[in-house]
Amino acid sequence: MEGVPSRQTEPVLKLVDATVVKNGVRVLDRLTMTIRAGEHTAILGPNGAGKTSLINLLTHQDRALARDDGAPPVEVFGDSRWNIFELRSRLGVVSQDLHQRFVAGNSEGSIRGEDAVLSGLLSTYGIVRHARVTDAMRRRAADALARTEATHLAEKLLNEMSTGEARRVLIARALVTTPQALVLDEPTAGLDMIARRRFLEHVSRIAREGTTIILVTHHVEDIIPEVDHVVLLRAGRVAVSGSKASILTSTHLSTVFDAPVELQAVGGHYYAQAGFPVEGA
Repeated sequence: MEGVPSRQTEPVLKLVDATVVKNGVRVLDRLTMTIRAGEHTAILGPNGAGKTSLINLLTHQDRALARDDGAPPVEVFGDSRWNIFELRSRLGVVSQDLHQRFVAGNSEGSIRGEDAVLSGLLSTYGIVRHARVTDAMRRRAADALARTEATHLAEKLLNEMSTGEARRVLIARALVTTPQALVLDEPTAGLDMIARRRFLEHVSRIAREGTTIILVTHHVEDIIPEVDHVVLLRAGRVAVSGSKASILTSTHLSTVFDAPVELQAVGGHYYAQAGFPVEGA
């Protein structure tokens, strides 16, 4: 129909004056941002900037306050009201909370890699009793594991995997529904420098294959070369946003992190170091 935008062209995420209050504190304060399909984006900020609450908006763990003008503060793929189970087929989320659910020494941590991926098709946190798992579903799980180079982890228990291995399986779980966008919350937490580099190479390949990547992190080093848009958060609001080249500067980072930050770019990768003056210098 003429004048009606295609769902493929609607933003992955659109926030307009989104406010979240917890214990009387505004953890998100009139947050406004738009992330478009195909626009690989990094959302960067210090602890307490509102990154976790932003993730929780997407997973319905947090709700934004209603706006005075009645307009929706949060839209995902053009919809302000959506079924969380339906959304999971279009928007994959790998968060610290999800990692803990599967890996942190509880009963759910004892499932196999393949079952963890299959649970993404069932919208569960494991293979529930009497769940109907078809051969087609198993093929999709195998394809998702292959996409993250984790085929060898299909039979391994998640609580016996390294952090990097478990993270790759959970990304395969998110990818098994062929989502249009993938949200990664602090994706390299707990990884050593070699595992981090290998993991980010997997994320880069996923971005090049056409899935929109949204990285939520406080580490500049997590920003893959494919990212072209950067949002800096501070105190629950957007401090500044724009192209990676214009936003990733020592000046912007020093302001957001409230400390001197020295930034270096090498081969499409960024590295930051706190540039505190040496006492007595």
